[in-house]
Amino acid sequence: MPDCSRSAEPASTVDRTATREVAAMPSDVQFVTLTEPFRPELLAHCYRILGSIHDAEDLVQETYLRAWRAFDGFEGRSSVRRWLYKIATMACLTALETRSRRPLPSGLGAPEDDHRVVVAPREPSAAWLQPAPDALFGATDPAAIVAGRTGVRLAFIAALQYLSARQRAVLTLRDVLGFRTAEVAEMLDTTLAAVDSALRRARTRLADIGPVEDGLAEPDEGTMRTLLDGYVDAFSRADPDALVNLLRVDVELEMPPTPTWFTGRRAVVGFLADRVLRPDLWRLTPTHANGQPAVVVHRHAGDERYEPYGIQVLTLIGTRIARITAFNDPSLVPTFDFVSKPAP
Repeated sequence: MPDCSRSAEPASTVDRTATREVAAMPSDVQFVTLTEPFRPELLAHCYRILGSIHDAEDLVQETYLRAWRAFDGFEGRSSVRRWLYKIATMACLTALETRSRRPLPSGLGAPEDDHRVVVAPREPSAAWLQPAPDALFGATDPAAIVAGRTGVRLAFIAALQYLSARQRAVLTLRDVLGFRTAEVAEMLDTTLAAVDSALRRARTRLADIGPVEDGLAEPDEGTMRTLLDGYVDAFSRADPDALVNLLRVDVELEMPPTPTWFTGRRAVVGFLADRVLRPDLWRLTPTHANGQPAVVVHRHAGDERYEPYGIQVLTLIGTRIARITAFNDPSLVPTFDFVSKPAP
């Protein structure tokens, strides 16, 4: 039988109780107003720690769910931004307890300088590093992209994968986001000494790995656009000679999920000419990923259909392309589809 015990209470008492209960519950409008502006930067934060844009999107959703559930207990003892970063960071650290680092082929073995070598079979089941579209981080204009490059550069994200999960969190919170040591200690439920120690170890490890391309002599926006357009044109026309003029002598090419990667313009152009470039086979759509020029790649699938194939991210030095990172993973394309779609 239903419990009717409260029916004996005066109506005014019941109304006051209900009012207190409603007041204690988080308001949808209030929650969204306070927290939604931080979603793009929280996504970038989770991506830095996890190395996967798919995982980062999932963890940001988890962050907002946890924040919603805890919102009625948030008393403003810290800023909303710092509170959300604490939730997001702890969610990422929990997720990484059961996940391994996400490498690029260049982090697994030495490169090849002869395009005629036997290429290793694809390893799609491996957890590879993933690129991320700038637009997801709120960087849709050139000025914002330039300002945010150091935090999401592909080489930097790859270097972070060599750190322990907690070192990644400390380094990104302190060096990328600029939180104070005391704030980071509070977020991670640890001590000031532990934060300082983790930060020193992380910085030392990154220095041992080598440059992470955060001080490159990049071209201006006009030159960058000319390079990207030239690359798209040469690739689409299957013109290796045109590519030669765009690449540095020491250019590198890696193609996850294929472990084999190449170094040197002769090897890179030779591999592309012999095994990749074919007239009317590829459709490339310019975009930006990780603060760098990139293309969304579709492959001709018969008739007039083009199917998703992957994302290529270009690293530029001066007026040449220094690295081509071709993520040959069709599942990445929908993440970029809202940014730029191929012509029908």
